[in-house]
Amino acid sequence: MTTKAALTSLYQESGLVLVLGAWAAAIALAPAWSTKAVLAAPAVVLPGLWWMLQRPLRWVAVFFTAALLLPPLPAPIGNSGPHPSLLIAAAGLFAGVLWLGEWRMPANALTGAFAALFAVLLASVAQAALHSGAEAAGGSLARVALFGISVYVFFYTAGVKDRPRPEAGALWARLSYLYWIAVAAALFGCIDFYFQFPAPAGYGPQFVWLDSGIYRRAQGLFYEAGTLGNFCAFFLIMIAVALSRPRGESPVSRKSLLAGGLVFFAALVLSYSRGSVVNLMVALAVLLWLNRARVRWMRVIPVAAVFGGAAALVTWKIFPAFTEIYWLRLSGTTEFFFSATEGVLSGRVASWRTLLDWLATNPWQALFGIGYKTLPYSDSVGMPVVADNMYLSLLVETGVFGLGALFWLSGAILRAGYRTRASLCGTWILCFWAGEMAQMLSADVLTFWRVLPIYFWVLALAVRA
Repeated sequence: MTTKAALTSLYQESGLVLVLGAWAAAIALAPAWSTKAVLAAPAVVLPGLWWMLQRPLRWVAVFFTAALLLPPLPAPIGNSGPHPSLLIAAAGLFAGVLWLGEWRMPANALTGAFAALFAVLLASVAQAALHSGAEAAGGSLARVALFGISVYVFFYTAGVKDRPRPEAGALWARLSYLYWIAVAAALFGCIDFYFQFPAPAGYGPQFVWLDSGIYRRAQGLFYEAGTLGNFCAFFLIMIAVALSRPRGESPVSRKSLLAGGLVFFAALVLSYSRGSVVNLMVALAVLLWLNRARVRWMRVIPVAAVFGGAAALVTWKIFPAFTEIYWLRLSGTTEFFFSATEGVLSGRVASWRTLLDWLATNPWQALFGIGYKTLPYSDSVGMPVVADNMYLSLLVETGVFGLGALFWLSGAILRAGYRTRASLCGTWILCFWAGEMAQMLSADVLTFWRVLPIYFWVLALAVRA
């Protein structure tokens, strides 16, 4: 090495040492621990980013972990504050570019339906600007982008192969990992309800009035309780599907399935979500229909009774007053559904009537809509309205094109699940999405952006197998 080259190398190394020294000094001298954490973050973030990008699908696992186990940041942005998983999703976009040569995406009805629904939602942002102004259009665009994360996870997982690892072994490892972090998220939801921890950031004001006090419904680390209930229904269906198959076709042991089932059942009850119970019932009915030729009812009924009784007993023993009022709520829903529909549906009928009257007065608006997710945040229909009905809200907000795209996507998901029903993931997504379509009558499930990517990930695993 020449003298000039040696001096250049020495200068570069000295400069690096000075930068690192100044960085360490800045961390040490920072007055607040929050400032120290921000300054030290690159020491964790950069190695973590490098590790994630070594394999095509690593970022997906990290994203799911962050989405399920981390709270939103307490910053005044959006309804509940920005979530750390959004940074992982941004890294996923970079991974998509990095592994672009590995993409193999077939053109079929399912991929076309995903693309169509996302395109319609994105196009509706212009309608939001036209009818509600720039601020509402910005919120609409943000919610379209959040839904786009789920679509991207599907396309990425279905199209990019994790070639360095054996496919079959990697599949069970990923499903097992997802199962246990899901159990942890549901368990925290139960603990959170018991101790009534302060919400880490914004949250939906959903409460239950008992003689002993007023309690926030179980929501865990999610924005509202409906997301937790929907999430628990998804994994309870997975447990039912796994128990209906040979032992070797389950990502975890039977004991682990039953233990996790108790946690998910308890969290579902504590979320106070009736729509998620309907989701679960419909999904289980589909599962029984799929296995109708080989169901041994004399074995299924006792096992279901023992498991259901154990889950109910555990919930009752720990939360007796809440469990009692929850079962009264379910029985009252069944008894008075037709005679007192407005009360049973918690005021949803009034919102639906408002939207239907508006559509009858403005039928041309049903063609293009008024902009995705603008109903609760604008006066486009005369006043802000929370539709709590995915079909009706899409019709008003995105027109017949959005509603048609949702039906197309749902039909394509059911068809893909039925065609791949020989696999665990195929049966799982088929049963769940049938229940999800029922729950869409009382919930805007497309806004559950922190759990929706998991559902579409399972779908991608089914179709790519």
